[in-house]
Amino acid sequence: MEGSGVRTKLQAVAPEDIERRSMELIQEELDRRGIKLEGEQAPIIKRVIHTSADFDYVENLVFTPHVLAKARKALEKGAWVVTDTKMAQAGINKKALAQFGGEAVCFMADEDVSAMAKMNGTTRAVASMEKAAGLDRPLIFAIGNAPTALIRLCELVEEGRLAPELVIGVPVGFVNVVESKEMLLKVDIPAIVAKGRKGGSNIAAAIVNALLYGMKSGDHF
Repeated sequence: MEGSGVRTKLQAVAPEDIERRSMELIQEELDRRGIKLEGEQAPIIKRVIHTSADFDYVENLVFTPHVLAKARKALEKGAWVVTDTKMAQAGINKKALAQFGGEAVCFMADEDVSAMAKMNGTTRAVASMEKAAGLDRPLIFAIGNAPTALIRLCELVEEGRLAPELVIGVPVGFVNVVESKEMLLKVDIPAIVAKGRKGGSNIAAAIVNALLYGMKSGDHF
C-alpha cells in the first residue's frame, strides 16, 4: 500500500549555502522576537544558536568585560585550547586554530591522568586540569561537560598555579553545574559562561570556532 501522498515541501539549498541560509533564518527569528544583537558578542551568540537551535542562549551567555579582545590576543599568540571531552576537541576547527600556532588538546584519556585520578580519589576531569596546569604556554579552557573540571580550574587559579587566557565555562547538567559557573564568574578570569543548566561539549566547541572564524574573516570583535 502506497503512502498517504502527503509531501513536505523542502527548500532546495546547496550544501555550501546551508550555513549561510541557517544564519539568515536565525536572524529572521531574532527579528520576529524583537531581539537586537549588536556589537562584538553577536557572532558568538549566533554561532551557539546555530549549533543548538536554542534561542535561550541570547539571555544565557555571559561575557566578562573585554573578554573577546583578550581571547583574540590569546589566539594570536598561539594559545592551546584545553577541553574536558574528546567531543569538544573534535568539534574545534583545527585548521583555523593551527593558522595561529594553536592546538586543541584533551587529556581525559591519558594514562597518567587516569593514574593520578585513581591515586588522589578524584575524577579524571579534575586530574586533567591538574595536568594542564603544568603546561608552560598560553591556555584557553573550553569546559562543556564536567563541572568538577571547572571547579578545580577555579581552585588552581586561586592557588596561583594557573593563569588562563580565557575560560569557556559551559558544562551541561544538574549536579554542581550552576554552582561551578557561578564560581567561575567570581574568579578574576576572562570568561564566557552559559548561565544555568544548559551547555555541552558542542557549545564549548562552537564558541571556540566563533572566535576563530571572527579572526579569519577580519571581524576582530
